[in-house]
Amino acid sequence: MTQKIALIGFGTVGQGLVEILQEKIDELDERYGYRWKITGVCDNRFGTVCHMDGLDPEVLLREAANGSLQTHRMAGDVKQFLDECNADVVVEMTYTNLSDGEPALSHCRYALEKGRHVVTSNKGPAALHFRSLSALAKKNRVRFLIEGTVMSGTPVLNLMDGPLQGCRVESVRGILNGTTNYILTCMEEGMAYADALAKAQELGYAEADPTGDVEGYDARAKVTILANVVMGADLPIEKVSCMGITAITPDDIAAARQKGKRWKLIGAVERNGGDVSASVKPEMVPLDHPLAGVSGATNALTVVTDLLGDVSIVGPGAGRMETGFSILTDLLTIHRSS
Repeated sequence: MTQKIALIGFGTVGQGLVEILQEKIDELDERYGYRWKITGVCDNRFGTVCHMDGLDPEVLLREAANGSLQTHRMAGDVKQFLDECNADVVVEMTYTNLSDGEPALSHCRYALEKGRHVVTSNKGPAALHFRSLSALAKKNRVRFLIEGTVMSGTPVLNLMDGPLQGCRVESVRGILNGTTNYILTCMEEGMAYADALAKAQELGYAEADPTGDVEGYDARAKVTILANVVMGADLPIEKVSCMGITAITPDDIAAARQKGKRWKLIGAVERNGGDVSASVKPEMVPLDHPLAGVSGATNALTVVTDLLGDVSIVGPGAGRMETGFSILTDLLTIHRSS
């Protein structure tokens, strides 16, 4: 059976996903019996196109490169698009809003109410409304999958729900923001904070407004997701204490070095009896800890379990193809469970 996919948002990640699907079309069919077609794309910048028999991926990518989707163009809002595209799975990839989750929240909610599976890499709905959206999905016998919201293509949520199932997770600690890790690595090499930030912006690791990264807000959203998905908590994001890296100085870097340690922005989730707490803050990590050796824009996570002890995973935490891959894994999960 062919999986019908609708994409909301067709920027870097959406186009990366389509490139992956197109490149691996024969391999996915041969290995998993996975066949797909894109029945609609809705994007604020490029416009909306829809065709129930499927849209040509090469045409979608070419027209997006030219600035406007034209073939099978339709009018109407997102709800009308979702009503007409006849998709099995809706992939939500619009911009992240950590204040109220909109507009992605409404997109996800409407799709789930209509009995469509939802896959998203958008941290807004996942961090702010995971429990209600999961309940809505269960009510309508569909899936709400969010693998790409924590470490992009590096498997975290799937790891907990797959190879580590049966273990009790006692705590999770990790480097969950590549921008801040890159800046701290540059400072280790002798750069001042301002120069390291400028370098990160030049390389595309940091936005023109880097506040979400350097003040820890991006990492806070991710630890909220980990607390609520992995630990089964119902932790509001505002209850997660958060401190960024802007106050770290070269003297702080030198002091850590003298102690045989290294500064990292650590996101942590811990069980405390029946409660779950979470935080984001700079910490001096001993050099013999796996997280201390993670440099540049790489992400890493150490999971403390009851049966296996510490399990660490290291990998990319952002990127066009990496996040596209995370969405592919969720699409395959839906396919293999149908």
